[in-house]
Amino acid sequence: MNTEEFLRRRRQLMRMMGKGAIAILPAAQPRLRSRDILYPYRQDSDFYYLTGFAEPDAVVVLVPGRPEGEYLLFCRERDREKETWDGTRVGPENAVTHYGADAAYPIGAVEEWLPKLVGRCDRVFYTMGAQPDFDQRVISWVSRLRTHSRAGVHTPDEFISLDHFLHDLRLYKSREEIGTMRRSARIAVQAHRRAMSMCRPGLFEYQIEAEFIHEFRTHGAQPSYLPIVGSGPNSCILHYHENNRRMEDGDLLLVDAGCEFDYYASDVTRTYPVNGRFTPEQRAIYEVVLDAHEAALAAVVPGNSWSEPHEAAVRAVTKGLKRIGLLEGAVASLIRTRAYQKFFMHRTGHWLGMDVHDVGDYKIADQWRILEPGMALTVEPGVYIPPGSRGVPKRWWNIGVRIEDDVLVTRDGSDVLTRDLPRDPDVLEAMIGASAQ
Repeated sequence: MNTEEFLRRRRQLMRMMGKGAIAILPAAQPRLRSRDILYPYRQDSDFYYLTGFAEPDAVVVLVPGRPEGEYLLFCRERDREKETWDGTRVGPENAVTHYGADAAYPIGAVEEWLPKLVGRCDRVFYTMGAQPDFDQRVISWVSRLRTHSRAGVHTPDEFISLDHFLHDLRLYKSREEIGTMRRSARIAVQAHRRAMSMCRPGLFEYQIEAEFIHEFRTHGAQPSYLPIVGSGPNSCILHYHENNRRMEDGDLLLVDAGCEFDYYASDVTRTYPVNGRFTPEQRAIYEVVLDAHEAALAAVVPGNSWSEPHEAAVRAVTKGLKRIGLLEGAVASLIRTRAYQKFFMHRTGHWLGMDVHDVGDYKIADQWRILEPGMALTVEPGVYIPPGSRGVPKRWWNIGVRIEDDVLVTRDGSDVLTRDLPRDPDVLEAMIGASAQ
């Protein structure tokens, strides 16, 4: 992202806030993994969305209409000794030069500056609960001001959740964002293709996972979530993460793996036979899910509600399961009683962007949100029949199928960002184990 993109976002947010307001947003804090070892640092998505600044121990402050500068950034000072251990820091001076701040100060100056800035404003935009320690600091600044109210010290009249405004902005992707999401999707597609070509009986699930990590890192990306590599009975566990089973001849393999590139996520799932040949039962379930996937994709158009792709998938799954004998009764009745949920228990998608399950309301005033150009979402119907499923013949057990693609709503329909990864079962069969043949 270029600096103009971040400037545009800040200006949009400040227009929504109006004069007399202040927005305060702290950076994500490092997380301890064990003893003195930290998890890899990842900036808070909201913070990065507004600044492009990727360091911890920082606070961004926006004050619309402030003559001395609307965008203030508090960050760590340069420190040669600490940089020797932990890497180069930007420092306040470079925060102005390279990140577009109107002014930047050492992070230690927050306690001096923030009460003064807050005291000049009527409305404070801040999201409580995200960082409880910082919440207490904000509360203490306002409390300190109120103790001097009899002396004429001004205190804000309103506290407004910042994420309500900011997350609505993030829901609509700009041209720059879409370009980055395409890149993330393209890398994920390449990784899935690589893994398919390596797949064969006898490998462990984690060996397939390793192919994804290799491809992601080769292209400067990293996993956007813990990969799900579930074979056999594990294909029926929605959030399976152990990835440690040896794959057997006759297994299905469900792989849900996406990457993050420049802070934008992809989220892709494919299901295929480990040995390159679907059994009749596996293919029957796969085709039910494929029909549901195509029906849901057709419903991703501007003007439809958020729920319509899911409703289309539910109808297709219900019809398909009835056709192959796993559900009995009238389709309308099966949908009304949610009989399909025994096999299809999750919704068909979620918003996608900087977070895998991205921000944005799904309902407004108790009505499903209307799809509009610039929104990005996943489409991911599935059918799962774990071992021991009551009332289901054993030949159907251990079949878990999900097909997931990343989709952008456009002016005249939708654009499947992951379209280059095949879904046709015959094409998939030809791809499995290709590098080992």
